[in-house]
Amino acid sequence: QVQLVESGGGLVQAGGSLRLSCAASGSLFSFNDMGWYRQAPGKQRELLATISRGGRTSYADSEEGRFTISRDTAQSTVYLQMNNLKPEDTAVYYCAAGGLGKWLVASPPDYWGQGTQVTVSS
Repeated sequence: QVQLVESGGGLVQAGGSLRLSCAASGSLFSFNDMGWYRQAPGKQRELLATISRGGRTSYADSEEGRFTISRDTAQSTVYLQMNNLKPEDTAVYYCAAGGLGKWLVASPPDYWGQGTQVTVSS
């Protein structure tokens, strides 16, 4: 059974940084695509960034270059580095993965983590 476990959320002041981690229960190479989403209160869940099995990354335009997705395949962990955080970044952040042939920009994930809360104070 696939498990994705996020960590690294918390309370940070505007302008600060956080690095979120997503530990997978198996090899990252078992997923075609992995990504980070967030959901703010009263808003739809949005896709922020993806990283493919081959290491190719993609980002939502809304991030303005502040977020970076990366991975450590030896640790089966995907990261989201978030810089220059703003109060509007406050949300629950989720890690997700797509199986064989699935790209997160086109299809919903097969697996979700439980989410980690990020709160940015002004």
